[in-house]
Amino acid sequence: MLPAVESLGADPYCGLVRILFLGLLSAAIVVGAGPSASVATAATAAPEDSVRGYVDAFATPGVAAAVISDGEIELVVSGRDGAGEAITPDTRFRIASLSKSMTATAMMVLVQDGALRLDDRAVDLLPEFTMADRRHEDVTVRQLLSHTSGLSLQGNDEFALPAPRTTDAVVAELRNRGLTAAPGARFEYHNTNYSLAARIIEVVTGQSLDDFLRARLFTPLGMHDSGSVDACDRPVDELTSGYSVVLGVAYSMPEMPGRCGGNGGVVSTLDDMVRWLRFNQGEIGADVLKRGLLDELHAVHPGTPSYGLGWQRVASGGGGALGFVSHGGTLATFTGSMAFSPDTGSAAVVLTNGVGAPGELVQNLIAEADGNRAMPYENPLNVVNTILLGLSALASILLLGTAVGAPRWAARRRAAHRPRTGLRLIPLTLVIVAGIFVPLTPALLGGSINWQYWVIDLWLFPLLDVLGLVLVLGGISALVSRAVALRVAPTSLRRSPRPAD
Repeated sequence: MLPAVESLGADPYCGLVRILFLGLLSAAIVVGAGPSASVATAATAAPEDSVRGYVDAFATPGVAAAVISDGEIELVVSGRDGAGEAITPDTRFRIASLSKSMTATAMMVLVQDGALRLDDRAVDLLPEFTMADRRHEDVTVRQLLSHTSGLSLQGNDEFALPAPRTTDAVVAELRNRGLTAAPGARFEYHNTNYSLAARIIEVVTGQSLDDFLRARLFTPLGMHDSGSVDACDRPVDELTSGYSVVLGVAYSMPEMPGRCGGNGGVVSTLDDMVRWLRFNQGEIGADVLKRGLLDELHAVHPGTPSYGLGWQRVASGGGGALGFVSHGGTLATFTGSMAFSPDTGSAAVVLTNGVGAPGELVQNLIAEADGNRAMPYENPLNVVNTILLGLSALASILLLGTAVGAPRWAARRRAAHRPRTGLRLIPLTLVIVAGIFVPLTPALLGGSINWQYWVIDLWLFPLLDVLGLVLVLGGISALVSRAVALRVAPTSLRRSPRPAD
């Protein structure tokens, strides 16, 4: 499911992607990306050229991008939606983890209202929140929003299927789970933090998150085409499906089931997201949230390397200074990124209906708006997928040849009189076992075994499933062919006398 790791901001599926990249990209780096994996962007390129270069690198079916600079707003749209219609500024996209900035802002609105404080304990606001680990009683609202609660993928597999469809179901799922660190001790990006935050908003206000966002944020800001859902794959009016892209081939796919309430469930448009950026820059919506509270959302919070509340501070152009306020987002079939520079006032947002690294495009759009040189686009997934496809093809040829040559192999074993056939069948058994575990690579590299990755990889890395199937089915075919060939080997070969010494 997935795109390359974002260069700007964080992703809802970043745990899955980054874990798998630890293994697969190491091979890609050794092999080296070919010329097609990198598309250079000139320093003076227009936004249209940057978008075109990005599409060339990632084969993204539909892109909606905007650049804000010197008070001017430039929109660039490209490609098609899931129904084949042209992308427009009003086309709806799932914005994935860009939603976190909205959940955090909604919580800050409640702080402004006096309904709660950031350092209130979550259990005091949400009595239904309970875990097997008593340390959960010390988790605060601030720790949820800054991903320092102690919740972790190791203690809470938030990608397990079937996924809960509501925020209260996500909370209920935590009852038998634990923390992997004391609250406030360390940072770990974990989507469930924001589902808990969303549930707190719902309980405190007596409204659904969608209703509260619409009433207190979207409508006042003129974001009339935005709304929120709890399940990543829940249908939304006027929202078409996104795409998976493998080696430049894009195919429409329904979104993968997942728990998105509060952490990745907002559906929006380019026009609305421009308004959201302008609000965060302090240009509109002054009556929605006081400036001091807005700035607190963007500031790096205790216990984190660079994370605020629903926003991340990242370096511009690979430098050391935390120049951008940003966030990225990745679902299985939609990706997005947004950022603004407090120093220059430039900002950009990118929404796509396919896999990729939109953070790279956002960074380039801002760099170009500020007169700086853009970086080339890198698509390491092409290398990863090429390796996987090559391994699948090679395994198919070798295993097919083994199955076809089984009679001749059996004849040679019988002629040897000491065939040791059991030992000689072990390699094929190992091939089958390897095939079973290959699609589990993301889970195994994360320190666990999750058989559901056979399903999850249909969105994330379908060629992992292809390789697994080739090894399993091809291995079984070759093993059975050899076993049958041994049983039906010619009697003359089976009874031939042992040659004299």
